[in-house]
Amino acid sequence: MLVLLTSIQCYNIYQLTFLISTHNHYQSTHFFSFFSIFNKLIESMASSSVSTSQYSPQWKYIVFLSFRGEDTCKTFTGHLFKGLNNRGIFTFQDDKRLEYGDSIPKELIKAIKESKVALVVFSKNYATSRWCLDELVKIMECKDKNGQTVISIFYDVDPSHVRNQKESFAKAFSQHELKYKDDCEGMQKVQGWRTALTAASNLKGYDIRDGIESENIQQIVDHISKLYKSAYFLFSSQAVGIDTHIEKVEHLLEKEMDDVRIVGIWGMGGIGKTTIATTIFHKCNLSGQFEAACILDDVKENAKKNGLCFLQNILLSELLGEEDNYVKSKHVGKVMIPSRLCSKKVLIVLDDIDHSDHLEYLAGDLCWFGNGSRVIVTTRNRDLIKNDNAIYDVSMLPDHEAMQLFNQHGFKKEAPDELFMNLSSEVVNHAKGLPLALKVWGSLLHNKGLSRWERTVIKIKKTSSLDIVEKLKISYDGLEPEEQKIFLDLTCFFRGYTKKEVIQILESCDFEAEYGLDVLIDKSLVFISKIDRIEIHDLMQDMGRYVVKLQKDSGEPSRLWNAEDFNEVMVNNMGSITVEAIWFTYFEQICFNKEAMKNMKRLRILYIANGRLNRSSSSHSPIDLKYITRGSIECLPNNLRWVFWNNYPWESLPKNFEPQRLVHLSLRGSLLHDLWTKRKVQFIH
Repeated sequence: MLVLLTSIQCYNIYQLTFLISTHNHYQSTHFFSFFSIFNKLIESMASSSVSTSQYSPQWKYIVFLSFRGEDTCKTFTGHLFKGLNNRGIFTFQDDKRLEYGDSIPKELIKAIKESKVALVVFSKNYATSRWCLDELVKIMECKDKNGQTVISIFYDVDPSHVRNQKESFAKAFSQHELKYKDDCEGMQKVQGWRTALTAASNLKGYDIRDGIESENIQQIVDHISKLYKSAYFLFSSQAVGIDTHIEKVEHLLEKEMDDVRIVGIWGMGGIGKTTIATTIFHKCNLSGQFEAACILDDVKENAKKNGLCFLQNILLSELLGEEDNYVKSKHVGKVMIPSRLCSKKVLIVLDDIDHSDHLEYLAGDLCWFGNGSRVIVTTRNRDLIKNDNAIYDVSMLPDHEAMQLFNQHGFKKEAPDELFMNLSSEVVNHAKGLPLALKVWGSLLHNKGLSRWERTVIKIKKTSSLDIVEKLKISYDGLEPEEQKIFLDLTCFFRGYTKKEVIQILESCDFEAEYGLDVLIDKSLVFISKIDRIEIHDLMQDMGRYVVKLQKDSGEPSRLWNAEDFNEVMVNNMGSITVEAIWFTYFEQICFNKEAMKNMKRLRILYIANGRLNRSSSSHSPIDLKYITRGSIECLPNNLRWVFWNNYPWESLPKNFEPQRLVHLSLRGSLLHDLWTKRKVQFIH
């Protein structure tokens, strides 16, 4: 059951749209207007460009696929896309290719610009699509301006027909010219299409009309793989100290041997384990030595959030090449993985395991996988790797490499300015060769004056005897107040969420979310993944939560992210006045206290999810209140902006709830019959 409230920009108001369903039935959709509630527009709803970190790659995708959907989507292009993905080549394919309208969407133009290679699949009906022709013009423009590689594939059409617009291409252009015969601008567009077709067909490409499809696809994938290798080696040369690590781990892997091996990469947080494992994964995958490959990122967090069964399904989907919900429980998965993969030569990376269950249920035994398979795991806990001979202990950076990494982030060059030479040496000495600290402190000091450097170095030296998390807190202290709030929200709640949904939530709190996120990225505190999700290093998350713990110890917690802390605040009514955000999933009973809720005048975000019902019940199942709550919800803070509460266990919202700034309300699978027990809003007809 779904309850969703979205914000729609209007003149000086928001219209809030509620799609409300209850435990027993779906209510009809109602539209409410809060004329007295919203008295200003949030300017940040307007689209704005997002600046990217200097260390973001130039290309978001390796390949952009251009094709006539009706001709090849379910045949050649679909198989080519699968072949590229199986080799770890990140490819953009427009799955919802409608191909109508006078212009291609902005998302496609953006994807073309962000792709290193464009593969253009020419088919007999390619030129009938104005969409495809516009796409091709943009591809050729990007080739000339940005240096992208364009490769033409002639699927069922003679290259000369494309080059000279003959046969089916001539018929298509007759129709285009007929359509635009009285339109000067339109005829110019047609000429642009002709020019693009001629230029693209003159490039080196593949004529696959008479070949065997599987062999043609293999040849194309191998070609792209070689191009991608050059990008890998460019990245590897820029990652300070990476080559030594790669060499030592590859020695343990011994890929030429036909046995099955599990190799561990062990070391403290922030030392570069993930970077090493990811680099090796891409290098090995591109070599074509493995039948299939899969990297499971951030196993610890994903297992905690989604369960091991979720990870088992990803593993099976990636390695079998077909997305499916293979197993319903981790125990079934433990049987399914070896039964399906025992004869398949695979490459697997399990990043950041911290519990014996992670290995037991994802790569429980060498016999699970086919001969020649390799499993790489990264961990802070050496005891999880049984074979001492298959562990690589990641060492700290030596002094010269530590200085090189710091300079990359502090000065954006290899040598520091002479004025800052001594101060740079002091910072590097205190980092003790830890890459994350060097990166964060370098980013913190970039473009700062001498006096700011001197003050920051003094702070770093004062914490030299404390834990690395305390050292990293200096980067938090250097943020503006609103940037600090955004950082704490991200580290406490939003790791792994999409950038788009996080921006919406933060903007509902009147934060300059786009700008604040850019600042945090520039300071190396957070980063955005290739699939546009918020990613945070473990130590950065630890540091953010450490800040909130300090607040809690002083009796002023600002955020609550687990049910135990929530219940403690409810029972004792301690520190509730300082709480700004609550976001947790619970599996046991939680309680409510009227006075504690009444005191939460600063509360802007409330997210409460029932994990027990999420995992074992459908949204139409009866709600067993013994697993839900103790007490009543007589009060909700009027400052709330974003509310998500699945299985809300009461029939109405508190009668004194006057949500002056509410932007989003989601009450999935609730017992709600009425929003309030009395009328508070007027209907829009």
